[in-house]
Amino acid sequence: IFFFASVNQILLLLLVLTVCAILYNKVHQMPSALKNETVDLESPEEMEEEIPVVICAAAGRMGATIAAISSIYSNTEANVLFYIVGLKTAIPHIRKWIENSKLKEIKFKVVEFNPMVLKGKIRQDASRPELLQPLNFVRFYLPLLIQKHEKVIYLDDDIIVQGDIQELYDTKLAPGHAAAFSDDCDLPSTHEMVRSVGMQNTYMGFLDYRKQAIRDLGISPSTCSFNPGVIVANMTEWKHQRITKQLEKWMQRNVEENLYSSTLGGGVATSPMLIVFHGKYSAINPMWHVRHLGWSPDTRYSEHFLQEAKLLHWNGRYKPWDYPSVHTDLWENWFIPDPSGKFKLTRPDS
Repeated sequence: IFFFASVNQILLLLLVLTVCAILYNKVHQMPSALKNETVDLESPEEMEEEIPVVICAAAGRMGATIAAISSIYSNTEANVLFYIVGLKTAIPHIRKWIENSKLKEIKFKVVEFNPMVLKGKIRQDASRPELLQPLNFVRFYLPLLIQKHEKVIYLDDDIIVQGDIQELYDTKLAPGHAAAFSDDCDLPSTHEMVRSVGMQNTYMGFLDYRKQAIRDLGISPSTCSFNPGVIVANMTEWKHQRITKQLEKWMQRNVEENLYSSTLGGGVATSPMLIVFHGKYSAINPMWHVRHLGWSPDTRYSEHFLQEAKLLHWNGRYKPWDYPSVHTDLWENWFIPDPSGKFKLTRPDS
């Protein structure tokens, strides 16, 4: 009897020890996930929504990328993550520039863009070869480059942000819309400039309406165009609607049928977007995309108007790092000289 009692006591002790061990493990080994949650709850900064901003860094115009990033970073308290997209050869230069300047504090990822994805999709056109550069098409491939975000901002490099980028990120996209753009007819203050330098702000300026494939779209040539140099995009809708595939389809059709060309208003990157997003995009506040600053070296906006603008875009041939150009002082406020000395501003006295 004593023997069986001893066995029972031993078994009971083992059972108690097993239960204690299980409870100990649950308490002490489980929190690897919970620890992060606790930190998040205690640290508002960690909970703050990340704002992904995609911008390209092209060889020969990296100073533009640096000035754009500098202006965004300096004018917001938001948690911005910069995705800097470049070709393989240019990546070391932009990384060194950032890490050896006051921008070393920014959060950024450098993403290599493989131009082979464009093979067979770009019609060669000698009139404006700069518009055929591979990085002009990065905006077509946003979901392939940026994977973990629901909402993304894409910006051309020839911009300066004077407002808080959080405002642009908060742009509301209507249900079913994969992107928001600025209409080319949205700002009355730009209409006079558009007329004075002969810019196009309708579909007629971008698509060749002599071609049957364009007429078959059923889009009036007088329809107001939009500018894809500033985009707020919904990645879920973009992927669901297979936007990238649709854009590639029109690129390939252009190679075969010459439906649009760089001799028209926006070159070869705007036109496919005008087709694919026709009637299916939301609007960006006009003051978040004040453009045409690069269309003429002579035509200027009023200083008061530019001070009110949240984002300035030097679209056109006359860039603010080159000469001649206009409103260069607003751009140079944010420029950071290249520590390697490779990129230099072109000025009358240089």
